[in-house]
Amino acid sequence: MSTWSETLQFDKIPLTANTPMPSLALIDLSSWGLVTLVGPDSISYLQGQVTCDVVSLAPNQSTLGAHCDAKGKMRTIFRLFHHQDGLGWFQRQSVMDTQLPELKKYAIFSKTTIEASQDILLGLAGEQASAMIDQLAGGEGDVRPLPNGTAVKIDDQRWLLAVDTETANAIAAKVAGSAILSDDSLWDLYDIRLGIPRIESGTELEFIPQSLNLQALDAISFKKGCYTGQETVARAKWRGINKRAMYLLTGPATHCPKTGDVLERSVGENWRKGGTVIAGYAFSDGEAIALVVLPNDLEEGTTFRLAAEPEGQWLQQPLPYSLDEEA
Repeated sequence: MSTWSETLQFDKIPLTANTPMPSLALIDLSSWGLVTLVGPDSISYLQGQVTCDVVSLAPNQSTLGAHCDAKGKMRTIFRLFHHQDGLGWFQRQSVMDTQLPELKKYAIFSKTTIEASQDILLGLAGEQASAMIDQLAGGEGDVRPLPNGTAVKIDDQRWLLAVDTETANAIAAKVAGSAILSDDSLWDLYDIRLGIPRIESGTELEFIPQSLNLQALDAISFKKGCYTGQETVARAKWRGINKRAMYLLTGPATHCPKTGDVLERSVGENWRKGGTVIAGYAFSDGEAIALVVLPNDLEEGTTFRLAAEPEGQWLQQPLPYSLDEEA
């Protein structure tokens, strides 16, 4: 749990499956971490390490990307942006201890300093979030400087704030009167509904990028040069070797579906292991929603169930993007 504020309490907001999202929420992103890269070789070094095109990343833009091993299996999925004197790399806290040493492994040959940041990570979410960012940061673009930090637009209703403790307290004081305070389960719900994946410690080195739809989220460049795992990622595109994709499902659950939970699929009158939960959210009315990696050739109308709760039926829902688009 985050300890940057001694006076604010960030709890899960009780939402049903049909409850509108809060018009403005301040979210404590304590389950997330930030890596910073500072130095003249930071961009060129990352270009040879990750799936996205770092060289073409404009100062007012951010991008999703993946860091893979030599076999193309993902160590993490991250969001990259220009941050103060270098780059900011936003990812799940659970992979920091294993992924960060791998990212730094070859940096000894480059002029770049890579380290875990002590910045406070907050989210502003809701239909009023962009108007609040205009008050806090001003300017234009999807990445804007803040006093001792950066604001990064995630989607039409969300901004990520990476700031020092003093600025975090100042922002909290400004928005506390009009914003609901939430833990980062609300951020999870936004990610799930928008089909944005993540890698946790339990799914590290299990999937190639296309298995989690990164080609549909502009997180893979097929035109840049070589990077770690590039051969596998390219082969999955050009030879069609990838047999999995990530889908959005809903169903009943007494507990929040966790990363790594097993979803079973119906095959005639029997049930077989169908997929792996990437992220889940449990509503207060007994319904749940999850991103799940499944075979990409399932028959339409296939039903599913959580292996741990076999009495409930889950159904596939449409993703907010197409998996047929060319990347």
